[in-house]
Amino acid sequence: MIATGVRETLPRAIDRRRLGRTGLSVGPICLGITGSPDVVPAAFDAGVNFFFFSADLHWPLYESLRRGLAQLLARGGSIRDEIVVAVASYLDLPLFQSIQFHEVLDAVPGLERIDLLIAGGVCNEQSFGSRLEVLLRHRSSSYHGSRGIGASFHNRSSALMGINSNCLDAHYVRYNPRHTGACRDLFPYLRPDRTGLSYNFKTNLSIVTEEHFRQLGLGSQYWLPGPTDYYRFVLTNPAIDGILCSPQTPQEVEGIVEALNDRPLSPYEEAYMVWLAGITTAELFQ
Repeated sequence: MIATGVRETLPRAIDRRRLGRTGLSVGPICLGITGSPDVVPAAFDAGVNFFFFSADLHWPLYESLRRGLAQLLARGGSIRDEIVVAVASYLDLPLFQSIQFHEVLDAVPGLERIDLLIAGGVCNEQSFGSRLEVLLRHRSSSYHGSRGIGASFHNRSSALMGINSNCLDAHYVRYNPRHTGACRDLFPYLRPDRTGLSYNFKTNLSIVTEEHFRQLGLGSQYWLPGPTDYYRFVLTNPAIDGILCSPQTPQEVEGIVEALNDRPLSPYEEAYMVWLAGITTAELFQ
């Protein structure tokens, strides 16, 4: 079984859902690493209001996103209240207790506050439990203006614990045609009354390129999914509320937005993409 069910329609970029217990509302597209600052205002104009970057690990990779947010906020008006900004720290204890997010506020003029504090790269239950205590304390004190907390999980048992505890407002998990384990040990066990939202990351990690397609000797009678079909694959599963994506150009943003206006994948299309990712992986590692 590929999924725990399928959606009748995909969430659109302009749709909004309540983010846990924060009182904030976000769309299904969360913008991360970008190739140009111009991507950020283009994404906002297309309906994106959720942004994610790191406070420490991979700081240089988020330079374009930080500059783009500064450009967007320079428009003034109510822009700051219309967007939600999540910032992750990948430090473990004891350094995580300090969460040096003041550097983020200094780096992005007009940001003023951090809406969502994220524990990045949670890889086991011990790491999650120890950092959760810090996050709960910071949310309670509105640390740097925060209203919510979340975590990105590199371990599905930790993700299940985090989601079903209903103590987080946002969860980031990995699911794509090459990594479908969540269908076995995560999605079927999620509580139906969960309050936080779940976003996927590494959506395009399993993408099959035209070169791979040719190497496999697949002809025109076979479907070569495009990059945006991988977003449709993920969001066809109702256990996933949104995607953390990294468009490099404003045109790629338009492509993702248009993809969400399309229909969900059929069960056959889901199974085909899993099969295609599987034979590509086998070919690459022979």
